[in-house]
Amino acid sequence: MLEVKGICSGYGHVQIIWDASFVVNDGEVVAILGSNGAGKTTLVRTITGMIRPWSGSVVFNGDELAGKNSRNILDHGIVQVPEGRQLFTEMSVYENLEMGAYSKETKAKLGESLEFVYKWFPKLRERKNQAAGTLSGGEQQMVAVGRALIGLPRLLILDEPSLGLAPNIVDDILSVAHSMAKEQGISVILVEQDITKALRVADRGYVVENGKITLEGTSEELESNEHVKKAYLGI
Repeated sequence: MLEVKGICSGYGHVQIIWDASFVVNDGEVVAILGSNGAGKTTLVRTITGMIRPWSGSVVFNGDELAGKNSRNILDHGIVQVPEGRQLFTEMSVYENLEMGAYSKETKAKLGESLEFVYKWFPKLRERKNQAAGTLSGGEQQMVAVGRALIGLPRLLILDEPSLGLAPNIVDDILSVAHSMAKEQGISVILVEQDITKALRVADRGYVVENGKITLEGTSEELESNEHVKKAYLGI
């Protein structure tokens, strides 16, 4: 589905990502792991067109997307849930969800998509007329994920979904992401610094350190890796 080859990118003259390559298959949850400041968010912003790559290739279902703008990449079905959620806090839950319907196709399927979102997050139906800013952090994250699902993603990117949330809420969000991949065939990139939680739901993972992918493997392989144990799992 997604094949990233030799991506280099950064901000201005400062290089952040160095020769990054990874693959995401259909219906797979792939974790992009690493500490804060490792370059994870810059990497996914490069994939989604928010940052133009300096070099390298991003192929999605046979189409080259490197250098395309964010709208073009969105039209291909790559939808990102940004770090920090970025909701319109004074607007209602329904209005925030509605913002995910950006194209003729997604507008035409809004009613169906809303029911799909409410199936995964029943609380959002109860809160649909409530201002998003009055929700708990976990409920706001549900709105952010729901808004992305309204966009009919083929590949969903979750950027630091655990940020600022209670552990049980994080577990719920990640469980939904895993179920969507396995039951609906929506591929998921999970960008996380909480490696323990990420590896519980991911099929495979890549570890980013100082802008470079230094390790890759199945969740089981990474959990048993001595470097990962010492540097990230505290074992």
